[in-house]
Parts: sequence; structure tokens; C-alpha cells
Amino acid sequence: MSKVLAIANQKGGVGKTTTSVNLAASLSVTRNRVLLIDMDPQGNATMGSGVDKNGLEYSIYDLLTDQADFASVVKRSDGEYDLIPANGDLVSAEVELISLENRELRLRNIIEAIREHYDFIVIDCPPALSMLTINSLVAADGVVIPMQCEYYALEGLSALMDTIRAIQDRINPTLKIEGILRTMYDPRNKLTSEVNGQLFNYFGDAVYRTVVPRNIRLAEAPSYGKPVIKYDRTSRGAIAYLALAGEMLRRHDESARVIQ
Repeated sequence: MSKVLAIANQKGGVGKTTTSVNLAASLSVTRNRVLLIDMDPQGNATMGSGVDKNGLEYSIYDLLTDQADFASVVKRSDGEYDLIPANGDLVSAEVELISLENRELRLRNIIEAIREHYDFIVIDCPPALSMLTINSLVAADGVVIPMQCEYYALEGLSALMDTIRAIQDRINPTLKIEGILRTMYDPRNKLTSEVNGQLFNYFGDAVYRTVVPRNIRLAEAPSYGKPVIKYDRTSRGAIAYLALAGEMLRRHDESARVIQ
């Protein structure tokens, strides 16, 4: 059974796209069939996967608005996973979706038609509460929330939790918090320790043990159109995302055994 994961945080600059690209690549390296869907009009996950967003014939916009089929849109990334790319055209989808029937279900219906071909489907959400974010959360089985251990990040997390609860109540009752990922992690910072404690008190085991440190190679990789594992496999950033993929796979296997 495939798993659909939305990588979401309404606060920008927390490592959301970095996590989407590098988690997709790390899961792929562990012999999983992975699809990354870029739902952010900035198209950074597309560029970070080695696909030029400015040269696209079709994108996720065309899929959402029924102007192209999946086979016409999907690309093979440099990270050895499949990619549904995005660019600025996606801004128009916000307006067009409002007038479409079952607008909140557009992405879910697209995914349901192809999910049997993948083990994991990763969705890079835009850093705002929009119809694109709602589509992503409605389509997802779980939400991975990247966040920095700082005061303002906790405020953003509270707003995101309200959104997730609203989606659970109205459209997707099986949506769950898959995990909280601490990014740009610096254990020397006093505030980091304080926020850490609050996260574990509130979310408990949902907080991933893996942390993603600040890392120059991780920051450089997108400018080369590569996940960090393809740019510098021995870097701390690459090791962290491989560890995250391993932790997620262990959780996935444990939950599957419980269901059996």
C-alpha cells in the first residue's frame, strides 16, 4: 500500500522544499518507487530536482485543470524519482479551481488513479493556506512538518494544526500528523533546547529522532539541480535525510505489522 505524504508548513524558510526533494531522493535510494509532486508555484522543488521550470510544456497546473494527462506531465528527476513539476502557471490554478466542481478533491483524484505504481508520493506544499495546500492535505495520508526550533516557528505550527484539524473534520478524517522534523538544527542554541522540550511534550513520539543540521552542502545542492545525496553523499545533510528515510520506513513497517 502506497503512502501519500504532504510536506507542509504555513511558515516559509523552514526547509519544506529542501525536505521534499531530499526525502524523495533518499526514499528512492532505498529502492522505493517515489513520486514527488510540486504544488508550489515557485517551482523550487522542480528546479532542485534538475528540471527547468521555465521550459515545461505541461505542469501540475495542466493536470489540475484537466488540460493534460499524467503521462504527459510526469518527468524523471536527477534524483531517480518521478516528478510532477510546477511553475508560475500554478498561480492561475488558484483562481480556476474556485469555479470547478469538487475543487478540494482535484489532486486526490489524480493521485488515486496512479498511486498503485508508487510506494511513496511526496507533495511539496506552498508556504501558505490556499486552495493548493487544501488539495494537498485532502490528498495526503499524513503530514510531515519541517520546522526550526525557534519561537516564531511554534506560532506558525499552531496555525497549521488548526488547518489540519479543519481538514480532518470536513474532508479527510484519516489525515494524521506523520511527524515533526527539526531542521537547521543547532544544539548550541539555548532556545533550541526550550522549543525541543515543548515539541516532545506536545507531540511525543510524532517528533522524529532524526534532526537536519545547518549544512553548506545541503544549501548548495539546489543551485546545481540536485538532491544533496547526488551532490555530496558524505555531507551531514545527505546523511541526515538518509537517516530520516530510514526512520520513516521503520515506522511504516511497524504500523503495517500492527494493522495485520
